[in-house]
Amino acid sequence: MIPVTGYKVEEDFTVFLLKTLIGRVGEENEIQKVPTTKLNQDVHKCSWHRDCGVCTASLAALTAAEMSHSDTLTGTADTKVFEWLQPICPVESRFGGAHSQAEFPLRALQFKRGLLHEFRKGNTSKEQVHLHDLVQQLPKAIIIGVRKGGTRALLEMLNLHPAVVKASQEIHFFDNDENYAKGIEWYRKKMPFSYPQQITIEKSPAYFITEEVPERIYKMNSSIKLLIIVREPTTRAISDYTQVLEGKERKNKTYYKFEKLAIDPNTCEVNTKYKAVRTSIYTKHLERWLKYFPIEQFHVVDGDRLITEPLPELQLVEKFLNLPPRISQYNLYFNATRGFYCLRFNIIFNKCLAGSKGRIHPEVDPSVITKLRKFFHPFNQKFYQITGRTLNWP
Repeated sequence: MIPVTGYKVEEDFTVFLLKTLIGRVGEENEIQKVPTTKLNQDVHKCSWHRDCGVCTASLAALTAAEMSHSDTLTGTADTKVFEWLQPICPVESRFGGAHSQAEFPLRALQFKRGLLHEFRKGNTSKEQVHLHDLVQQLPKAIIIGVRKGGTRALLEMLNLHPAVVKASQEIHFFDNDENYAKGIEWYRKKMPFSYPQQITIEKSPAYFITEEVPERIYKMNSSIKLLIIVREPTTRAISDYTQVLEGKERKNKTYYKFEKLAIDPNTCEVNTKYKAVRTSIYTKHLERWLKYFPIEQFHVVDGDRLITEPLPELQLVEKFLNLPPRISQYNLYFNATRGFYCLRFNIIFNKCLAGSKGRIHPEVDPSVITKLRKFFHPFNQKFYQITGRTLNWP
């Protein structure tokens, strides 16, 4: 294993070049000659490549050129050229000493093609798990809610950090009696493979409003960190309704208008029996959690701000999780077509959230919106007081 320019190359250059450019890429790809001087210029333009794998393509080509000591390098645009390069990123360990350093292979290039991806697909053996020191860890942080608050966006954005590994699916372990009865080992095996220095995060929005969940999570790990992402309560309730409405329409079923569900027709007051309204009374749910966890173990994420200005919110989460700052503006770019931010893992791979995100809300009677906001106001004030975070809600 020869370390070169921040990378480990697993085989000598001759084998690497032959396997990658000929055996791995195939004849259909056009092969070009790239001057070494040009590669040097490219890397110079993005000197921040050492901070977690950015500008990987230029650096990979430059590494090969340096090893060959030649004036030119046979290259290809296909991303398979990078499969034999294993990027290294120093990340401050949360589990060693206060200033200890741990090195583990960065997942930026591995996201689509790498080893962890293969494990998720079940394409690797137990021997390979042991060889690469991969483990399935219980989460050290959980996004517990809130439904339609932006939990998926938060999870995907945190996954930009090289020290974070996400559980892609909602596990519903603590809020589902049948799953919970299967035991903690069943839950652990639902977690993704990761390196020991990384932290696993899962999200199940139903956790926040389910009565049994706080005690169950406490029994698993009393010091776990809990993330709550919230939006302005009325907006969140309408978003909740919109998702249910879309599901009904797909099945050709009719559904009541939001106004009829949110307002009790007999009293003309806010209908607190309607789940979308009840979920938005954040302080009522949080008080149940505080019977088991101190407020210091919670971090409130502003879901409205995450949509319009995600980086500051993500930096606050990095600090809360004791992670070194790694997510930058480079990783986030606004997609005008989609109307919200997408993710850039490296120069090879970008990702936007599913098309179902950012649904257009139906028009709602302004008087109903006013009534709901007036109803939620005292609960919001108490939520600010408990959490120590004041949000810009009407």
